[in-house]
Amino acid sequence: MRLRSLPYIALLLLLCNCSSRPGEPGSRAGDPPKPARTVDAIRESGKLRALIAYSATSYFLYRGQPMGYEYELTRRLAADLGVELDLRIARNLDEMLEILQRGEVDLVAHGLAITRERKKKVAFADYLYLTRQVLVQRKPAGWRRLTRDQIRDRLVLDPVELIGDTVSLRKNSSYLERVNNLSQEIGGIIHVDTLDGNLATDEIIQMVVDKKIKYTFADQNLARINASHHPILDVSVPVSFSQRIAWAVSRDSPGLLKAINQWLEREKKETDYYVIFNKYFKNRRNFSRRVNSPFYSLNEGKISPYDTLIKQEAREMGWDWRLLASVVYQESRFNATAQSWTGASGLMQLMPATAEELGVADRTNPRENLEAGARYLEALYQRFPTVTDSLQRIKFTLASYNCGYQHVEDARKLADVRGYDKDCWDENVDRMLLALSTPDNYLNEVVDYGYVRGEEPYRYVKQVFERFEHYRSVLQDIGPDMASVP
Repeated sequence: MRLRSLPYIALLLLLCNCSSRPGEPGSRAGDPPKPARTVDAIRESGKLRALIAYSATSYFLYRGQPMGYEYELTRRLAADLGVELDLRIARNLDEMLEILQRGEVDLVAHGLAITRERKKKVAFADYLYLTRQVLVQRKPAGWRRLTRDQIRDRLVLDPVELIGDTVSLRKNSSYLERVNNLSQEIGGIIHVDTLDGNLATDEIIQMVVDKKIKYTFADQNLARINASHHPILDVSVPVSFSQRIAWAVSRDSPGLLKAINQWLEREKKETDYYVIFNKYFKNRRNFSRRVNSPFYSLNEGKISPYDTLIKQEAREMGWDWRLLASVVYQESRFNATAQSWTGASGLMQLMPATAEELGVADRTNPRENLEAGARYLEALYQRFPTVTDSLQRIKFTLASYNCGYQHVEDARKLADVRGYDKDCWDENVDRMLLALSTPDNYLNEVVDYGYVRGEEPYRYVKQVFERFEHYRSVLQDIGPDMASVP
């Protein structure tokens, strides 16, 4: 077994304490609410805290890449505000507004129907789109052999026909509000089977497909894209008038509300705004391709064909496998035959000289390439013995993997003479590596290897860790085989 460069548990505990981890609101329901942050406070912190749902359209991983309608839009909003996106995943959709009211997030980036009751609790931004609720039901058995009229005879075609029947819905959803109003409108009781708040709408729709429940309600755009993949579903019966779907902020955040509305006004004038909507709610072929893929995170929790190999190497290194996976994606996007213009090749983009030094005969062989890349990372990690903070040491290691150990050492020496901490990457050595792209820095007498385009390793480290946060937020930990790693 190779020498582990970092104890797995130490890394895990260290990163669990990071304040930016998605999906883990910091306070509990019984704690006093925190004051809502102003736009200036958000900009000063450098992060927009957005609460999002992990679902087939909002936020998910596909072939190692974070995707989703709300995810793409919130990234654009954060960029417009000049801050980073601090994504938090709602584990219980019924509690999203309560988390917002407790001041744990700045924004609920989830498609919420604007209702009178909700407006008493939160402030809604201008609507993202209009939709209406529809009944989701299964077509009769053998429906493909039936005529259209025969199918219609066996379906609910009017909400009145639901009197005395049961519809399955989340407790605090707008769908539940609608079924209660509908019961009053049609003068009869529609019974409700209350579902857990941790179920996303697409999961509930799947329960109809699987015959676990008989009926549910869903927004038409969600219902239609799911029905395109499951033709057994009928989603043609409306149960509401048009509704506005929007994001929510605290009622005490008028400045943030104004900023979001101004951003939305500009976005709606751009083609990309509508392209993003169509991408997730109208492109049926792409939707089916995703949900049928084993590398769609909502299916099997896999992100690549090489997860098993990555886990094995991570175990040897003592790293969280999702961190190593993020490095592999950054290098090759999990393409074992990927080649760069510089001559680097394979999953870990090994240069010919490096591969020869590490004994790699075939750089396109996934196992050989990954094992060699992992050994190289370990060797680089060992070259920073004075960096006692494990997380900072990993960042030095990643930067060295990207641009070379010598350039990172130059940045450390430059940091030392400029009054920065040479053993701290964040806001110290990373700044000096950026500085090595200008003559007054790379010509300094302490710099031995000259110019380096510091923006590349700076972004490399940043992007690896940003993706790692996505992987940690939605993928399971290393697994039972890692239980014995110290």
